[in-house]
Amino acid sequence: MNIDLAKIDSIIEPYKGRQGLLISLLQDIQAECNYLPEEALVEVSQALELPLSQVFSVATFFKAFSLEPRGRHLIMVCLGTACHVRGGERLAQKLERDLGIKPGETTQDFEFTLEAVNCLGCCALGPVVVIDGKYESKVDSAKLDSILKRYQSEANKG
Repeated sequence: MNIDLAKIDSIIEPYKGRQGLLISLLQDIQAECNYLPEEALVEVSQALELPLSQVFSVATFFKAFSLEPRGRHLIMVCLGTACHVRGGERLAQKLERDLGIKPGETTQDFEFTLEAVNCLGCCALGPVVVIDGKYESKVDSAKLDSILKRYQSEANKG
């Protein structure tokens, strides 16, 4: 993936010398790139005058950050107890088959990243699938097909 370093520099500029805003800066970069490119971490280290090891430590500590390119759409399948007993594991397996990826992986076209999570905090609505922050409740195989088709057709339009 090609990274627009000029764009990264424009994101970093307002944060220069403001070490206490490291997490906010990393969030802004990830929002732009869908992950934290190594080149961006080096730029952040220099701009904030922080050791690269410290920037890397923060970037790897928080699960919300990714050092690997992610898809345009993030799919999270809840595998907590309530969702698991209602079919969450079957949904995760179906997504693996349909997308050809395992949890933690991204499709080759960078459209989808699949993650399995332990609990999304809405047990009464299970099984739950979250795509791009939108919660889908009481998901079954047919509903999952419909949801996926909606996002795949959006991808084909753009």
